Amino acid sequence: MSDTQANTVRHLDADLDGSGLRIGLVQARFNESVGTAERVACLDELSRLGVAASAILCCSVPGALEIPLVLQRLARTGRFDALIALGAVIRGETYHFEVVSNESCAGVSAVSLSTGIPVANGILTTETDEQAEVRAVEKGRDCARAAIEMANLLRRIDDAPR
Repeated sequence: MSDTQANTVRHLDADLDGSGLRIGLVQARFNESVGTAERVACLDELSRLGVAASAILCCSVPGALEIPLVLQRLARTGRFDALIALGAVIRGETYHFEVVSNESCAGVSAVSLSTGIPVANGILTTETDEQAEVRAVEKGRDCARAAIEMANLLRRIDDAPR
């Protein structure tokens, strides 16, 4: 590609302005202290990036496997620009860890792809409680940024001239 061609290529860069966005958040109560740390950090970051508190709806569910259904219901309302999933699946002594990790992740992805609403997946999957605790705050912030960036990107794609 020549320099002339490169100068005419349009770029849709990251936009982290949360003003006017509506965000739905679903948090699992299982491993609640981790999910709560994620939620607090996520809400702080959403606020810092301009999302109004009145434009955020937080829902609580028993565990990670219940998150996708609530995300799907929120997405289908048409009232949200982006959604966020928060929780933690921590390895135990049984195969259940793999089932919950894999199925919750697949469900979160399916909601996003089937509805066209971006979903930031903050369901931590760790070997230990300590790993989850160390990652919780940054994952909450990351999810806030990802949700805002993706909502803005999809809007800009929809508004881009042909």
